[in-house]
Amino acid sequence: METPQELSWLQFNRRVLDQTRRADFPTLERLRFLAIWASNMDEFFAARIWRPFVQGRRTEEYRALLEEARAQIQRAETNYRAFLPELEGLGIRIVPVRALTRPERAYFGAFLAEEVAPRTDVLRVEALREVRSRALYFASGAGVLENLLRVPESIPRLVEIPGRDNTYVRLGELLRLRADLFLAGRSARLYELRVVRVAAIDQMRIDWDELPAALESRLEGQVSHLEVERDFPPHWAEAIRQAFGLEPEEVVRVMPPLDLRFLSRIVNHGPAHHRFAPLQAYKVPGFDRDPFSRIDRGDLLLYHPYQSYAAVEDFARAMAADPAVTAVRATLYRIGDDNVLAESLIHAARAGKDVAVLLEARARFDELTNLEWALRFQNSGVRVLRLPAKKVHAKVIFVVRGRRAYVHLGTGNYNTLNGRLYTDFSLFSSDRRLTVDAKGFFDALEAGQAPSPHLMRTGGRVRELLVARIRGEAHAGGHVILKCNHLTDRSVLAALREAANAGARVDLLVRTTLTQIHPRVHARSLVGRFLEHARAAAFRRAGQWEVWAGSLDAMPRNFDHRYELFFPILDPRARDYVLAELTAQVADDVNAWELSADGSQAPRWGGRRDAQRADDHRRRQGRPRTAGGARREVA
Repeated sequence: METPQELSWLQFNRRVLDQTRRADFPTLERLRFLAIWASNMDEFFAARIWRPFVQGRRTEEYRALLEEARAQIQRAETNYRAFLPELEGLGIRIVPVRALTRPERAYFGAFLAEEVAPRTDVLRVEALREVRSRALYFASGAGVLENLLRVPESIPRLVEIPGRDNTYVRLGELLRLRADLFLAGRSARLYELRVVRVAAIDQMRIDWDELPAALESRLEGQVSHLEVERDFPPHWAEAIRQAFGLEPEEVVRVMPPLDLRFLSRIVNHGPAHHRFAPLQAYKVPGFDRDPFSRIDRGDLLLYHPYQSYAAVEDFARAMAADPAVTAVRATLYRIGDDNVLAESLIHAARAGKDVAVLLEARARFDELTNLEWALRFQNSGVRVLRLPAKKVHAKVIFVVRGRRAYVHLGTGNYNTLNGRLYTDFSLFSSDRRLTVDAKGFFDALEAGQAPSPHLMRTGGRVRELLVARIRGEAHAGGHVILKCNHLTDRSVLAALREAANAGARVDLLVRTTLTQIHPRVHARSLVGRFLEHARAAAFRRAGQWEVWAGSLDAMPRNFDHRYELFFPILDPRARDYVLAELTAQVADDVNAWELSADGSQAPRWGGRRDAQRADDHRRRQGRPRTAGGARREVA
């Protein structure tokens, strides 16, 4: 049975939604997952749905997607209502406007007049097609739809009531209270609505000089999803539906509030003891002072966030400050607004070092941030390489220091925030087998050629390697462990099926999208406190385990349309550590979901083997247990 990848992605988002009922999570952390689910659902309608939306909106497959999305939206609405009394038990309240005192009403009238009304756009209905994706709107009219009010994202959807700690009123209710402030003195009922548009820019192949114009035209993406509040006048909703060319199934009615992303405000400002305690990440002794000496003694492999991502930033600062460093190369993808690595590259260039970056402009929804960084780099002496036809998704830093070269290879983006929230493998090495390949990778990109590393793999050679290694395990003593975010490539899936049929043990750790599961394959998805983001593969190889890690998922797009790097874990200690992590995750019965061949999924919670327990990771980091039971030092 093959599951469409869009439906498989929605099934993952249902797993996210179901985290709201985990008894072992603090209340605010369960609420956080409701906000994450809402953000994910927006991403689904903006990007994930693109193929069936464009190619087959009248198919049964497409209608099944809409049915699953609608069911989740209804479940989320119910979950939100269930959270309200639970939040009250914590001293957190979201109150209706009728609960405001007269002085509070007067205050919020002034607040709306001074802070909200000047920044709110009032559009005539003729400007309906200008409605922005994911923004919150309010419709008004006398019998017929006349106006749309758009409140900017900069104004919080929850406003705290002065003098009442942790007590909020929704902005939408306040606007309804004083609609006259926005409608030239007229009072009228306001109704909430929002749309999501397909992000058309994601389908383009553009370079830096084309990016600004592409961003300006992003709003040309077609509306794929319309949400209106439950009491929205039916004839208004029908008029909007027809104006956007939507099918009736693409319109969803929801009890206000629309857009549950606002719940992250409660999570972030609520009592700290109702959130997870801060993670005390392990730091490699002395690495912050002299990372190069530590790497000279042998490869260092870390697993973020349990081993601190600060090591990557220490490495970046050192290469910028060390006068012996003469050249630096880096790939950058989704680096965010504040980034130590990016700042260090600027400092290195200003210090006279030869610095070049491949900054991927086409990271969906981060294009404007990337454009800003490109300008900062160019104005600081950092060479920004021209973008190749294929998207560059590899995570690699290459440093020349005196007569030696160093490399950092990772499975995750160089992003400080993600480094604290995502699980990723991170390898520091001065092994010539890796540094030569890293240098060749950048030389090829700078020359406008396709990279072709010798030991590492990129492009279609990753598929070839995976298929060959999996087929090599197709016997009764074989064992394959494959961890990734998405597994949709049919060649890889066929090889896994063959191996399982031949008697091999096949363990899949797939966080999000898995389009086919053989009955003899053990498939799991881990959803917990930290986002599982690492990609790795392990093959028993007659007892001599071979382990790889890299930046890519097992998808046709990663093999055929991106430049990735899939690298072997050469150091025996590092190899043992990756294998220990994979083995622990296969055994997890706290965060795991069991995925079945018939498309069903079931949680495996309430056990004692928690692969995300920080103290377990500290123990494994110091003395990891291999599959054979032996222990070896890592750092």
